[in-house]
Amino acid sequence: MIDINNESGIPADEQDLVRLAGFVLRTLRIHAQADLSILLVDEATMASYNTEFMDHTGPTDVLSFPMDELRLPAADEPPPRGMLGDVVLCPAVTARQAAENGRNPRQEAEYLLIHGILHLLGYDHAAPAEKAVMFAMNDRLAAAWAAARH
Repeated sequence: MIDINNESGIPADEQDLVRLAGFVLRTLRIHAQADLSILLVDEATMASYNTEFMDHTGPTDVLSFPMDELRLPAADEPPPRGMLGDVVLCPAVTARQAAENGRNPRQEAEYLLIHGILHLLGYDHAAPAEKAVMFAMNDRLAAAWAAARH
């Protein structure tokens, strides 16, 4: 189940974000009953979360809080069930940085939602090799979503 809550004060297409999350989870073979929460927050809330949980100052674009530490299944394994966790997006930050990344604000939010989901599934980008794998997967999923929408 995918839940979304927009507390950011900025209008967003919540249903489109839910559809994207469902697409990503199906594509990655995560069980349809896995729980995911998406929260859109304002900059002050995101800055607070960033300080409390990451020891960084100021607002950031996306934070992920995994719950059951689900991982992608191997080809011969059943899809994992459980609680994925929470992805927190800050639309004000994503809108500001979209142009820097060659995307519009909607595309940036979508890219970062995918990024947050990948973090919930154990992907990281601290090391160069990990970053290459994670961002390649992020790019593939974003392109597949763009193609599926048209």
